[in-house]
Amino acid sequence: MHRKFKTILLPLTLIASMTPFIAPAAGPPEGVSRQMVRAVTLPDIPGHKLTAVTVKLDPSVTIPSHKHEGFVFVYVLEGAVRSRLDDNEATEFNAGDSWVEPPGAIHTLTQNPSKTETARILAIFVAKSDAKLTTSGEIAN
Repeated sequence: MHRKFKTILLPLTLIASMTPFIAPAAGPPEGVSRQMVRAVTLPDIPGHKLTAVTVKLDPSVTIPSHKHEGFVFVYVLEGAVRSRLDDNEATEFNAGDSWVEPPGAIHTLTQNPSKTETARILAIFVAKSDAKLTTSGEIAN
């Protein structure tokens, strides 16, 4: 019985130790942190909600391509952010600047161009209540 237990335990231990390499934890990329500000249902738009999030980008950080299922209004709180949607030209936005992303647009560049300063943005999503607000990784057009 003891030998049988070891035979089962060893492979399980090896699999568990490899899990971080097989399936990294979901969450923001390194150098990026998110903070929920507020999420509220929109009574005049049934089945939808507004979600506000602040995002901090460490110096020189680039976020992988991603898209959103709802509309996004982005306001730069501090620093600068280079942004590109789909195949459009990249634009640099500074503190006080803003832009809007339509649902499904592929955000091909989100970058803090500074090597020394942190950038912070406020992202306000308006989407269906059950929408996945951000989808990252390999995205086909």
